[in-house]
Amino acid sequence: MNLNLSNIKDIVQTNCHIADSNAAGNYTMCIYLLKMRELYRWESGYDYGDAIPGEEVGSWLRMREELWESLAENEFSSIPIDGVEYDPFDSQSINDILKPQRLVYSGGLGRNTHAHFFLGVLERHEQFNGFEIIVVADEYARDLTAPPAMSQGTTIYIRREAMRRLIWEKYEQWLWNKPNNALGRALDFYDFENELEHSLTKMTDRELNAAILHEIGEVKAHDILGSEWEELLFALPHSKLELQLRSVRDHLADSLSTLPIILEEENIPSLHFYIANLTHMRKDLFPGLMSAYEDWVKTSNFSKLKGVVEKSASHWEKICLSVLNIWKQDNNIDKQALIDIIDNNKL
Repeated sequence: MNLNLSNIKDIVQTNCHIADSNAAGNYTMCIYLLKMRELYRWESGYDYGDAIPGEEVGSWLRMREELWESLAENEFSSIPIDGVEYDPFDSQSINDILKPQRLVYSGGLGRNTHAHFFLGVLERHEQFNGFEIIVVADEYARDLTAPPAMSQGTTIYIRREAMRRLIWEKYEQWLWNKPNNALGRALDFYDFENELEHSLTKMTDRELNAAILHEIGEVKAHDILGSEWEELLFALPHSKLELQLRSVRDHLADSLSTLPIILEEENIPSLHFYIANLTHMRKDLFPGLMSAYEDWVKTSNFSKLKGVVEKSASHWEKICLSVLNIWKQDNNIDKQALIDIIDNNKL
């Protein structure tokens, strides 16, 4: 096989740059600068905890933004393997060739239809209840966002390096004022202050399993809602309704897989980390979960939390299907009517 890994890495990374040129502006300035610093850390090989000279990052950031500007109008390049050009979104065909070489590739669309690409080392892959779970270790190419987990059909990609980096970013943010919150409670199960690398490894191992549970829930939610749900989201880019619908869908996915198993196993660190990573929108739509969580923190009694989770799957499924059916009947329906349905059915 004529596998020019260096060339493949360069092409995938260029596709990542093109994707970043269209997606980087979606972050607040604070989060953007944090992610850019961590991208620089990855590219330059700095360890976690290493101090990065601000002047270096500033110079690199300016050059990177100039590169993005020059690539913004470019099309994504095909992936050449053994004399054949593959569509950059044909992950399955590409991986059929790369997996025997202990490599993993992914090209897909994420939030707001932004493209994501990566190329990395295959750590392991296994079958679980009809799902193929692919765990990726070190990465050769990545974009700015670098989601730790994603699903394409029944294939679930779990990115160890991206999860490790996410945890590091969360830890750094928490260090600013060390609040007594869900993230702090999750971090308390590890010794980041004295054993940074060991703690990152232990927490990453645990949260990779939780990420797998969420992605399984995403696939199950897709089985319920079908491809028309994605068509609905694509019709509502950059709107409050889109954010609400994505939040409701995430709640459905987690009620089908993540939360029931975390509670069944009494996986307390992951429960804290799960709550810590809920967006404001998700908290607003599911106040009962937040109330039950606070009750559990005070009492250590799981009964209220389990009760809320047990009834959540049918609730979120009903809301998703109601909105979807109304939209299917009239694609031009007043979006406020759909917003009102969601606002009036918080759990």
